[in-house]
Amino acid sequence: MSSFDDLFGGKFGKEDAAFDKEAWAAKKQEKRNELYSLADQTAAEISKDGDKFKQFLDVQSRFDRYSSTNALLILAQMPEATQLKDFDGWKDAGVSVQRKPRSVKILEPGKEYTREDGTRGTSFEVKRVYDVSQTRGRLRSSPNKKPDDRTLLKALINRSPVPIQTVDSLPNNMGALYDHDQQVIFVCRGMGAEDIFRSVSKELAHAEIAGMREDYNRNDAAFQAYSASYLLCKRYGVDVSDYNFSRLPASFRECSPQQVRETLTEIRDTANQISTRMYRALEQNRTPKAKEQER
Repeated sequence: MSSFDDLFGGKFGKEDAAFDKEAWAAKKQEKRNELYSLADQTAAEISKDGDKFKQFLDVQSRFDRYSSTNALLILAQMPEATQLKDFDGWKDAGVSVQRKPRSVKILEPGKEYTREDGTRGTSFEVKRVYDVSQTRGRLRSSPNKKPDDRTLLKALINRSPVPIQTVDSLPNNMGALYDHDQQVIFVCRGMGAEDIFRSVSKELAHAEIAGMREDYNRNDAAFQAYSASYLLCKRYGVDVSDYNFSRLPASFRECSPQQVRETLTEIRDTANQISTRMYRALEQNRTPKAKEQER
């Protein structure tokens, strides 16, 4: 087999140059550490500021497929972002990125590896992405018609992890209540569609959290369930003006940045469990004509 290595010497190469693999790896690790540090700093900020925490939830609602760590990074760098892709992603979408755009750095999962103790881990790489506001050209948009109230509520309770039963009234004027002992969600009769969505989504979140925790306690899960309900309302266009995060629980304010990120992940995962079931139900309800129009 012939060799073409000689093509890269002489006037086309620098004979005394050498690739330093360790320095290259150290530089990449430094960039990752910078992002982890930024995520921790932002986590500490939102744990002390209710408005900042709500702003984080708004970002996470728009980027539900992103990890909570990446949502923190977006919040720190470009909280107004609505749609992010890298250069190739925008090219595939038929638009180009403007010259010298301000990038958002996130952490993208890479290859799996084996730790010294034998457990498996995932490496992360720094990735630069750009918001749709930084692109040129006309982006093709797909119709995104909001389902009617009945369809949306049917999707919300689709494959509920526990039975749902209507009652005439509940304590403290609650619209819905997850009863952990009986493994059932009670819903008051006669409520409007948005009130039903807000109250039932919160109690579904309680049911989801109870299924993930061995030591479920309603008071301990209240903040996570309330926040997950907010995420769902934001995603599906339900009014959130009554949600109030001005008084964050002391247990959250006193968390370390790592613990804050763990709480944010639980909130995101809880909302996504419900949202995934909703998506499947809404997809089944869509007509073949609507699906064809989107394609």
